[in-house]
Amino acid sequence: MPLFSNTFSPKKTPPRKCASLSNLHLLDRSTREIELGLEYGSPTMNLTGQSLKFENGQWVAESGSITGDRREMLRLRKRNQQLEEENNLLRLKVDILLDMLSETTAESHLMEKELEELKNHSRRRK
Repeated sequence: MPLFSNTFSPKKTPPRKCASLSNLHLLDRSTREIELGLEYGSPTMNLTGQSLKFENGQWVAESGSITGDRREMLRLRKRNQQLEEENNLLRLKVDILLDMLSETTAESHLMEKELEELKNHSRRRK
């Protein structure tokens, strides 16, 4: 009898008889969908009172006043374009102000350097 022998040896499991005991795999697809409830349809959602349906990779309005929505969309596009133009103008102004600040700072440093050199030059004469 070995000192460190393995006394635990589980029995082998018997092979499985059948993958499924259900007869649903014998039914055709449409019957399975009815029986198992696999017919989901296309996804829908409701946002701000407007129902949207997902078709062909895009969300499409299912109901609602299309003309009102179109007018609102055009108004929002126009407002968006105005804001983009205003944003571009403000960016340009900021760039100009930064350039002016850089130029003024460089001139200030040059003047300080010249002033320091003049002070040093006048001290040497004395």
